[in-house]
Amino acid sequence: MDDTPQPLSSAELAALAPAAVWKHFATVCSFARPSRQEAQLREHLRRWALERGLDAQVDRVGNLIVRKPASAGYERAPAVVLQSHLDMVCQKNADSSHDFTRDPIRTVRRGAWLSAVDTTLGADNGIGVALILATLEDRGLAHGPLEALLTIDEESGMSGAKGLAADSLQARLMLNLDTEEWGEFYLGCAGGLDVSVRRSARPLAAPADHTFHHLSVRGLRGGHSGVDIHEERGNAIKLLVRILRALEALTPFALASLHGGSARNALPREAFATLALPPSAGALLDAFVADQQALLRRELLGIDEGLTVNVEAASATAVMDPAEQAIWLASLHAAPHGVRRMSRRVPGVVETSNNLGVVDLQPGGGSANFMVRSLLDEGSRALGAEIASLFALSATPVSIGGQYSGWTPDPQSPLLALCQDVYRREFGAESAVKVIHAGLECGIIGAKYPHMDTVSFGPTIRGAHAPGECVEIASVGRCWQLLKAILAGLRSAPPARAAA
Repeated sequence: MDDTPQPLSSAELAALAPAAVWKHFATVCSFARPSRQEAQLREHLRRWALERGLDAQVDRVGNLIVRKPASAGYERAPAVVLQSHLDMVCQKNADSSHDFTRDPIRTVRRGAWLSAVDTTLGADNGIGVALILATLEDRGLAHGPLEALLTIDEESGMSGAKGLAADSLQARLMLNLDTEEWGEFYLGCAGGLDVSVRRSARPLAAPADHTFHHLSVRGLRGGHSGVDIHEERGNAIKLLVRILRALEALTPFALASLHGGSARNALPREAFATLALPPSAGALLDAFVADQQALLRRELLGIDEGLTVNVEAASATAVMDPAEQAIWLASLHAAPHGVRRMSRRVPGVVETSNNLGVVDLQPGGGSANFMVRSLLDEGSRALGAEIASLFALSATPVSIGGQYSGWTPDPQSPLLALCQDVYRREFGAESAVKVIHAGLECGIIGAKYPHMDTVSFGPTIRGAHAPGECVEIASVGRCWQLLKAILAGLRSAPPARAAA
């Protein structure tokens, strides 16, 4: 008997409790929404809002802003921005045929958790969007004036938040719904930047007497490069390059291709290389691969025990120039990845890190992307410059861009105090206050609205940015309860924090 859970229909997903939220998540899952391809979902939501008599506009960069008037008796309450992003990280297992530009997300329930079939779920940040839509739709809620800000491209470059005009929002309080641990309020996050390297080359014809082999590193957990990087999970790109460097010590080979990772902000789960070996070296490959797998599994014991290293026959018509191959393998082997420094100001939080997220090498050239994060702007700039210096040794062109500032914590936030009081009253427990190493849009938006008082919270999500991403169903209900209670509690709250 096959005990594998069956995918939920849209109706079954919408029937989860609270239905007021899950029906909107079912809608979100029905639309393809990679970064910069959110237009279809955005237009659907714009029309949905207009049909309900709400003001809905798309700004010049593609963000959707929906306004809802205050409920009766709350006309003098402070206005609140509810903010989430429309896009999702699109990761799938290598044997999945899912097309993120076309196919809906297929959800499946596994006990207390909701996940997707062979792909990321998009609970990051689809649940936040669903909570906001439920708030906009419910005419029975008590709340002051609301501004829903649904941004684009958060996962790829934060261009929606960066392009938001400084006069788009009137409210001076903001609830961001894009964090992933129930019971915690977030007051700060890291900033970051991207380091992109690229060089072209002259391809060479494949050696006629060589045999081609496809080498793969798979089975790693992957995950969010901001949330999970401190766990020292394996990076498939780094591991594959290390294997190839070890192979160099045994036999010469010609590299036809190497690629790994599919998103700059996701820890690479898989990496693949096609290489040409002299006929005499083919016999040693199986034993070498088995030894490498055993070695790496020992190192990753308790962290990434599902790692597999495999080899199979392949074919190719061109290979990399030996000098180019040497530059790339040496550079990627030496390139930093992981935690650089833990914060002394916020104990237990990563201060600066780097994710070697995507590599694509071909006979005609190659590229790689590094995502650097830091609680300190100077920290991300320094590590970015270090990576650039490494590639400068081989005269490889480097581009540093996409820098965004972090979100500086304000422990004296009046909105935080209210949120903590409401949480205590609703759930009979104390909440935690955290700073997250992942990037949130709060810092970028806050730079445009320096008097904005912001708090972030969300349901419990595990494994974001990797297949297997799941959300705890009950925590979504608790978020809905908390959001409603906070909005109701703002009737007499201070409208904003005092100016700095």
